[in-house]
Amino acid sequence: MTVIDLSHVLGEGMPVYPGTEPPRISDACTVERDGFAEKRIELFSHAGTHIDVPAHMIEGAATIEGLEADCFLGPGCVVDLSELGRKRVGIADLEGERSRIAGAEFVLLRSGWDARWGDPSYFLNYPVLSLEAARWLAGFHLKGLGADMISFDEMGSTTMAVHKVFLGKGTVLAENLTGLERLVGREFVFSCLPLKIPGGDGSPVRAVAIL
Repeated sequence: MTVIDLSHVLGEGMPVYPGTEPPRISDACTVERDGFAEKRIELFSHAGTHIDVPAHMIEGAATIEGLEADCFLGPGCVVDLSELGRKRVGIADLEGERSRIAGAEFVLLRSGWDARWGDPSYFLNYPVLSLEAARWLAGFHLKGLGADMISFDEMGSTTMAVHKVFLGKGTVLAENLTGLERLVGREFVFSCLPLKIPGGDGSPVRAVAIL
């Protein structure tokens, strides 16, 4: 079995969605002083590589602890959009992968934008699904959708329409993935298990692909 890490390192100074505070990590206890080490961690629930669950944007919808663990694990496929450049992704850009999408429970969109992690350009001009393409994808029986970008909607969106298409159907969203180029054309199981937070709307995850 081979496990491929698809997660960015979670730490202070990392990129975060504009307006969100970055994580704060400090030494609560040290081996030298206390005989054991323990970190104090303060962070927003959507920091770093993370998942969104329906309650993130849908009033009264499912929260993390209300979802079974198998909602975050299943066969995956990568749709490679890295050659499209800056454009809205349409149905025509996805149709060639129809059979692979139909056979997957998690579809991961590879844009290559993770190479910009840590640079201001990471937050700008990344490709996003058109509303029609989002509805087309949502028509498949997917547990989740992932991407190597900061968001499924354009930066500054006030409607978050693409998010709501998927979250409204109970689909989990994974954002800020990295390293998806290693999975293009390969079969794998995707895992994005979150912390079991009461009332949780999202959680940082250690996303991995299992070959």
